[in-house]
Amino acid sequence: MVLALASSETRPVFWHFTVGLRITWYVLAVTSVLVFAYGVARPIVKWRRGHGGSWPPVPWPEVPGRLVNGLKLLFSHVTISRRDRVAGWGHRAIFFGFMILFAGTVVLGFDTDFTTPVFGWNYFHGPFYLAYKEALNVFGTALVLGLLVMMVRRAVIRPAKLNYARPDRQADEPQFNRRVYSIGDWVFVGVLLVIALTGFLLEGVRIAMDHPGYAGTQFGGWLVAQLLTGVSYGTLGGLRHGLWWFHGLLAITFVSSIPYTKATHMLTSYLSLSFRNPTAARRLAPIPPERADEKAGYGSLADFSPLHLMHLDACTKCGRCHEACPANASGRPLSPRDVILELREQANAAFSGTSVGGVLGGLLAGQANGNGNGFSESVFGVGRVHEETIWACTQCNACVEICPVGIEQAPIINQLRRRLTEEGELDSLLQSTLQTIHKSGNSFGENRRRRGRWTRELDFEIKDARKEPVDLLWFVGDYASFDPRSQEVTRSLARILHRAGIDFGILFDGERNAGNDVRRVGEEGLFEALAQENIEAISACEFNRILTSDPHSLNTLRNEYPQLGAEWTVVHHTELLRELLQAGRLPLAGPLSYRVTYHDPCHLGRLNGEYDNPRAIMELLGCNLVEMRRCRDNSFCCGAGGGRIWIPEAPGKERMSEIRIREALEIPGVELFVVACPKDVTMYEDAIKTSGNSERIRLREVTELVEEAMAPQEAAAEPVPAG
Repeated sequence: MVLALASSETRPVFWHFTVGLRITWYVLAVTSVLVFAYGVARPIVKWRRGHGGSWPPVPWPEVPGRLVNGLKLLFSHVTISRRDRVAGWGHRAIFFGFMILFAGTVVLGFDTDFTTPVFGWNYFHGPFYLAYKEALNVFGTALVLGLLVMMVRRAVIRPAKLNYARPDRQADEPQFNRRVYSIGDWVFVGVLLVIALTGFLLEGVRIAMDHPGYAGTQFGGWLVAQLLTGVSYGTLGGLRHGLWWFHGLLAITFVSSIPYTKATHMLTSYLSLSFRNPTAARRLAPIPPERADEKAGYGSLADFSPLHLMHLDACTKCGRCHEACPANASGRPLSPRDVILELREQANAAFSGTSVGGVLGGLLAGQANGNGNGFSESVFGVGRVHEETIWACTQCNACVEICPVGIEQAPIINQLRRRLTEEGELDSLLQSTLQTIHKSGNSFGENRRRRGRWTRELDFEIKDARKEPVDLLWFVGDYASFDPRSQEVTRSLARILHRAGIDFGILFDGERNAGNDVRRVGEEGLFEALAQENIEAISACEFNRILTSDPHSLNTLRNEYPQLGAEWTVVHHTELLRELLQAGRLPLAGPLSYRVTYHDPCHLGRLNGEYDNPRAIMELLGCNLVEMRRCRDNSFCCGAGGGRIWIPEAPGKERMSEIRIREALEIPGVELFVVACPKDVTMYEDAIKTSGNSERIRLREVTELVEEAMAPQEAAAEPVPAG
């Protein structure tokens, strides 16, 4: 009897529906699908209006693997839960709850519309139905809980990153607070919550009519059924019909609206994760040969690549980049989120006039005219992207690193800079510095013959790698060569290498600025000229590895020079120092015992993933390392990157480097602020002084700690290979 009852368990889809009502439902459902499909087609046509017009933005053979990797990221939620576990778990509940409920609807529809009428086979009953019902109740509850978490987060916790007020607008400007986005967010979660709750209400009415006992996980419906105890069967029947239509119409309306509302991130975020360029931050895109005669960078939407146009639509407005941006944190008029949203608004406005025929025609043709519908208009100007916003960026890529959907905010900003630079719309001092680099090969304007002058204070000779073979070719860099404070570190490193018996040499006046910051300013032509000179000089030398203490030079030599046909093994000096310490080639006198904190340089850590070598060195030296609250991939930029070191700061604003020193001083008893970059030496040495903290904390470069810890020298060693 029990088995017979279980096998008969089911529920009708169209309870007491006439033929006319069924036809009406199917017409509405099909219309919903068509509206959804059209909405999906529109952005694809828009993306194809980007320069090149290719979609997908990768070769077709790569597409399956990309989509699979995108699914892994999507289902793991690793990018969403980073640094915000509450949002991560809330989004997991919403995502998996929605997906299972949607899948359940598809399973039910497949049985109702295909297997039963075509094959006469109905699987929607018995054990399958009971398991189906249990799963949908569990995940429906998860969806409700996830939505409530997100609503409480927005209404009660109210994190600053969800405030849409723009740092590049005044409070009296119409685009300042973007209230429409807040309304859209609440409509999105509100509609989803109503859909989920009406599902439980409908279940409760059905239980009250059929068998009001408690069954498994039907607690939501069971509670509703208890509230309806005593209501007449006829009233329940009318309520059941009304709820069915309200729930069903709201659900198909929501689905059809996905491509047109905040819900579109369900689609665009997945595509962005799938097709993102994992090397975009460390290796900027060169100017394609076919565009050599055109203006560089992005000046209009027609200049954007299809991938970057897609990134504009992928933004979920989560504010992670807004929160991570050091320029925004220090009061500069920049929010990476707002730059992306501003460009998205421009793209949508330029595309709004496209007709049905235009969309379908664009899909069939495979490419659309990038100059139509306002795509050729400048993205800069009043009510558009402000130039000062673009120049506030340090190109630290904190925004790219934390973005949960893989948007390339900093590379997009770099492309905008290329156009501004080409048109001469840049700070006069920055322009002067670029001219100085072009003329002298360095940012200090020093005569090229003075590049190796720092070696004169050493009591040994350093080889000229252009004249004799060396094991290590040391690419010193501008600041390490010319800045007086950084020269101290450079000589310290030279003494360590000499004492360890390393066979090394430098290029002397054959070295030029590596071009990393020149490129991130947007001066692509000067970057290529500098790179070619360095490539020629380095290629004429005989060596095994390149050494540099400058993370900016490291990044460009390692990741960007290969674009120009030059590829070498490039190591940062912290990697070499760790090798030498662990090999016992640098005898230590004893532990230093300092209480220190360490700053991760953006180009060494975030762009190249090197976090452990400096920390291992400090551990080997006996230092007590205490991390700042923002460290490793969440490190806070010193403010020097992207050419900002050459741009004067506006008076009255706290500098990023001063914010970082203040953060270090939150650590009780900290003695030393340790860095591993010549620009960090300059920025933080100055910040310690200007913030009035010279008596509270001192700056040391990792190299200086190593030399301090070394035992007195006994005898010079014979040069041997470093590896």
